[in-house]
Amino acid sequence: MDPVIFLIQCLNAVQYGLLLFLVASGLTLIFGIMGIINLAHGSFYMIGAYMAFALQPLVAQYLGGGFVITILACIVVATLLGYFLEWAFYSFLYHRDHLQQVLMTYGLILVFEELRSILIDNDVHGVAPPAWLAGSIPLGGVMTYPVYRLFISAVCILVAGLLYWVLSRTRLGMMIRAGASNREMISSLGIDINRLFRIVFAIGVALAALAGSIAAPVSSVYPGMGNAILIICFVVVVIGGIGSIKGAFLAAMLVGFVDTFGQIFFPAAAGVMVYLLMAVILLFKPEGLFRQG
Repeated sequence: MDPVIFLIQCLNAVQYGLLLFLVASGLTLIFGIMGIINLAHGSFYMIGAYMAFALQPLVAQYLGGGFVITILACIVVATLLGYFLEWAFYSFLYHRDHLQQVLMTYGLILVFEELRSILIDNDVHGVAPPAWLAGSIPLGGVMTYPVYRLFISAVCILVAGLLYWVLSRTRLGMMIRAGASNREMISSLGIDINRLFRIVFAIGVALAALAGSIAAPVSSVYPGMGNAILIICFVVVVIGGIGSIKGAFLAAMLVGFVDTFGQIFFPAAAGVMVYLLMAVILLFKPEGLFRQG
């Protein structure tokens, strides 16, 4: 393989892996800390993408802002949506069995898809990247690489670092890690576990929506786009270890490289390469790469 093409594919794999991490980190927080199997998590990715499409002209008209302001607006709206959904729906699932959780969250997928159809439509839409990110950088003699893809990677790295700092260096992170280990203990210490869970869920929704909003100019916006990424994100969570942020990061990068280079070297088997990776890892590490934490 030509070194320049290899470099481009590595950049694609990194960008894809980092984007997966954004979605999977929220999923592993909700799954590992709150104990809820949230099938609707992929819908939050879709909601973020559709918000980027729908809010961009409104932000430009009423706030005079551009793409960055639109992304920030998506994060704020998604955070508020996550806080509300936890209070209205998910708070009733903590002491229910997994079947009821699956049925409830699957029902939310149907609701979100129908609302998307009513409020927007069923067409495929494109979201234009901002002009200052629309160019490409030269690689080698004739190859180029889109600046916007580098922007996606940079945003994901920044958010991953911020998430690590919050979980490891702040009081909120300490409470989240304690709640993941023993929720009864931190309740007895006077910490409002219900409020903590709402914050965790809102963070998870915001991360998925952020991933969808920044991915929209690359992947376009279309019905059911959250379903495909939900499956691969569950693979990332299982490989990394349920509840582990660092495990989700490493697993997302592994999946990104296996999927990208699998489509190049083994195109006929590319669809099963990621699941084969999961099977091999679970064979030797049944709990995933890292324990919860």
